[in-house]
Amino acid sequence: MKTKALYFMWLAMLAGTFLMAGCKKDENDTDNDTAQASDFARAEQIFNDVADIADEAGTTGGVGMKGGDATSLLSQCATVTVDTISVPHLITIDFGTVNCLCSDGKYRRGIILVSFTGHFIDSLATHTVTFNNYFVNDNQVTGTKTVTNNGHNTAGHLTFTISVNGSVILANNAGTLGWISNRTREWVDGESTPQRWDDTFLISGNATVTHVNGNTSSMTITTPLYIERDCQFHYPLSGVVEIQPANKPLRTLDYSYLNSQCDKVATVTILGIAYNITLP
Repeated sequence: MKTKALYFMWLAMLAGTFLMAGCKKDENDTDNDTAQASDFARAEQIFNDVADIADEAGTTGGVGMKGGDATSLLSQCATVTVDTISVPHLITIDFGTVNCLCSDGKYRRGIILVSFTGHFIDSLATHTVTFNNYFVNDNQVTGTKTVTNNGHNTAGHLTFTISVNGSVILANNAGTLGWISNRTREWVDGESTPQRWDDTFLISGNATVTHVNGNTSSMTITTPLYIERDCQFHYPLSGVVEIQPANKPLRTLDYSYLNSQCDKVATVTILGIAYNITLP
């Protein structure tokens, strides 16, 4: 009987060892989660596109910024109305009530409203962007985005201060992403040319994302995000973001996959291990 009791005690200890190992593995699996980086990339792109659309509409007063080349985010189904009588002035960009296929391959509907005090490229001009039932690929965008022109820096580049307090309500009841960010956007190339495709920007700053599960992540751009307007995917070609989720190890999002090519792939590094991800 004593031998039998010892045998069952050994089995219990062995089962406990496997149980502890299984729990440890599950805990490590959460460390490998790259969803925080995908959430950052999605919100960053959506609100960057909003700035480009407002810029495009405000520059031309209609469809197709700087000549309406292939980098335009608008389309013939978007109606742009500019009211310069009211103070502040108002630009209404109306994509209609049904999905409209835009030049970047995304479907949009609803209205973007841009309240402004001066031309987009004028120093100290301020543009405030709000939304009225505005959707991108059936994801609803809400909140406020404010863009202030700071004039030219010592390098001769226009810079803008950009703040966002908004959210993205994901399609198919997939939850809501909260997005609060403060950015500096530097217009590096293309300001003096009539075409749009040669515009390039550097973006720096920080953000906080509230994920669909209610947890938050703080994010800091440690290497400025480099954006070329002629990249069809509208993601940065290079740049590094440090992402600190609540109660999880630091993530590092590096857009410089495959030597800064225009693509939808980035690298997320967690605890020294790199994971290639496809951006949403």
